[in-house]
Amino acid sequence: MVITNSIANSILIVEDNEDDFYITERTFSKAGLMNSLVRAKSGDEALDFLFCREAYENNTAADLPGIILLDLKLPGVSGREVLSEIKAAPRLKKIPVVVLTGSEDPEDIDKCYQAGANGYISKPVNVENFIQAIVRLQDYWFQVNVLPKR
Repeated sequence: MVITNSIANSILIVEDNEDDFYITERTFSKAGLMNSLVRAKSGDEALDFLFCREAYENNTAADLPGIILLDLKLPGVSGREVLSEIKAAPRLKKIPVVVLTGSEDPEDIDKCYQAGANGYISKPVNVENFIQAIVRLQDYWFQVNVLPKR
């Protein structure tokens, strides 16, 4: 788990790939995003964080992120399972979840939206295109869109 600044109003990035996390982190930093980033490297770690289990048992509702960026292909519990558990939990279901994954499979897209995803972004293979996707994501979710209060 990587934490920069405080957890309040944070962005939870559920991403096992070091390169993808680094690019996302650097892009947010260069864009001047002030929210802190919290990283979970697996679906299990994300659920432990969100449900205040294991190493996160002392977390409170104030530690919940303002938005979750979720990869689908994760070690342990899959991203789709994480999404379903988030959207089934009354205290978590209002947190926007944006799937940020390499899959362009129409079945993945459909199942994620059926499970309650608030957005679905396919990671471009090209690094420059990936950076542009992160900038657009940041522009929409943190400048245009109004997030629900916790």
